Amino acid sequence: MSVYLDHAATTPVRPTAAQAWLGAVTTGGNPSSLHGDGRVARRTLEESREAVARALGVGPSEVVLTAGGTEADNLGVKGLYAARQRSDPRRTRVLCSPVEHHAVLDCVLWLEQERGAQVVWLPVDATGRVDVAAARDLLEQDPDATALLTCMWANNEVGTVQPVAELVRAAHAVGVPVHVDAVQAVGWLEGSLSALGADTLAVSGHKLGAPVGSGALVVRRGVELEAVLHGGGQERGVRSGTVDAGAAAALAVAVAEAVAEQPVESVRVAALRDRLAAGVLALDPGAVVRGADPGEPGARLPTNLHVTFSGCEGDSLLYLFDAQGVSVSTGSACRAGVPEPSHVLRAIGVGEDDARGALRFSFGRTSSEEDVDRALAVLPGVLARARAAAARVAGTVAAS
Repeated sequence: MSVYLDHAATTPVRPTAAQAWLGAVTTGGNPSSLHGDGRVARRTLEESREAVARALGVGPSEVVLTAGGTEADNLGVKGLYAARQRSDPRRTRVLCSPVEHHAVLDCVLWLEQERGAQVVWLPVDATGRVDVAAARDLLEQDPDATALLTCMWANNEVGTVQPVAELVRAAHAVGVPVHVDAVQAVGWLEGSLSALGADTLAVSGHKLGAPVGSGALVVRRGVELEAVLHGGGQERGVRSGTVDAGAAAALAVAVAEAVAEQPVESVRVAALRDRLAAGVLALDPGAVVRGADPGEPGARLPTNLHVTFSGCEGDSLLYLFDAQGVSVSTGSACRAGVPEPSHVLRAIGVGEDDARGALRFSFGRTSSEEDVDRALAVLPGVLARARAAAARVAGTVAAS
């Protein structure tokens, strides 16, 4: 029996999205061409953009199609920073949460190293939630020198939902734009993107059931961005390159279906998560669930369960689960294999020894009760073998 509990890394492509992709790519035509085939591709592209916009609660002109969430985050963060600096060179401050995905975190660090940005880290509590009052104080200290604030809507590792709407209001009160990484949130959390009020907002297709290589950046009307890619001037001049009509068609189907399913699926999946959490804690009372309390409404992604197990190595747990046909992760797939504790766990105060035993279970639309049963059935053996392996390593090190 194969069990997939790593939907936060990527989720299976929806058959309807695959059909939409195949229909578009086998038709042919460049959406920028003026002949009949080009016009057909352009119609597919623009109808897909309109469908994405409807599902997200924004206008079609606000949807810039990208090759995924990382590109969308890069365009949002770097594009806002460059545009703000061009209009006023004093604007070098970037306010950022320390628990961001590396698609944002590494952008911010690049701006610091290569563009002279002054990075100000927003305080977070033990669940990874940004302190709004502290963020407001930091914004008010020097708003004229602040280029932007960036904060994810929901954390990809520990699942904590951020007070994004409050942060946007605080930033806009002093004239500072906000970028939001919504990659994990779209399709699982309530609320339209327009209601959040963010200036730019990143969406990734393969987290929703579209193929890898599809995504979008929502850019609020009137917001200026500097282009990151240069060429033919497609996508409002801020994202040059031939636009992938097939990816857009698949993204439109996946976003529309995910948003429509959200009220029912988020409840169903949260129940699976809670059942797994209860089972894990019953089998290993020393295990610790990280992130926001699953029992607090709206505080945590319904899809996410992040646990640290004492006396274990996360990689050992992952491989032992995998040997039993259960796919899980130690954290962000983008950093898999990196032999250091997660920056998210460090930011929320988890010690190195505890952080080494981290494991993330993440659910999606294909998750079932049988998946939970199987994970719990193999957990005792996985923990016993992982702890035995860690003890042998510790003994070898002590003997040497």
